[in-house]
Amino acid sequence: MTARPDDLQSFLDASLDAFEAHAVDPEAQASLARIRAALAEPGEMAKKDGGRLPVCALLAEVAAPERFEAPDLRQVAEAFGQLEPRLEWRTRGGDMSTASENINEGHANAMIVGPGGIERRSDVWLGVSLLAPHVRYPDHTHPPEETYLVMSEGEFRHGDSGWFTPGVGGSLYNEPGITHAMRTADKPMFAMWALWGGEG
Repeated sequence: MTARPDDLQSFLDASLDAFEAHAVDPEAQASLARIRAALAEPGEMAKKDGGRLPVCALLAEVAAPERFEAPDLRQVAEAFGQLEPRLEWRTRGGDMSTASENINEGHANAMIVGPGGIERRSDVWLGVSLLAPHVRYPDHTHPPEETYLVMSEGEFRHGDSGWFTPGVGGSLYNEPGITHAMRTADKPMFAMWALWGGEG
């Protein structure tokens, strides 16, 4: 088994601590505990050169460590900044019928751990999403349960809920199969997600 690189391990340590500290839903806490236990064993490491999309220029605004007052979020942002050059940013495919017309140029996702990530595995998916201002991400659903850690302003909804704003450091939990979406107003949004796709 290939050893996990220091920059990835530092990011995982910081992000898992922050996810757990900010999660309020008991189901999210249980999911994150399963994720942490699984990540104790590294997966297959991929050699990746990384690649940005034009919207990634907004990372300087939403992911800069100095903009975070909470020490744990600042630590996550610092670790993310070290890792980000190796990430491959992509746009979402699939049904875009509920998305805003500017979705293709207005968003980017990067898988850090999971299929296509720096660490390839099927049980844990850990990644980030970036939305430009005035972008509506499409309604979507997936079998794995999901916990978000929101690193900026932005709105979310899931199931029958209306749109709500978790705020910086906010957390939300999406049960398996629930329809959910996110959108921005005048400011870009940066959010992290952790999905558990394993057993138990």
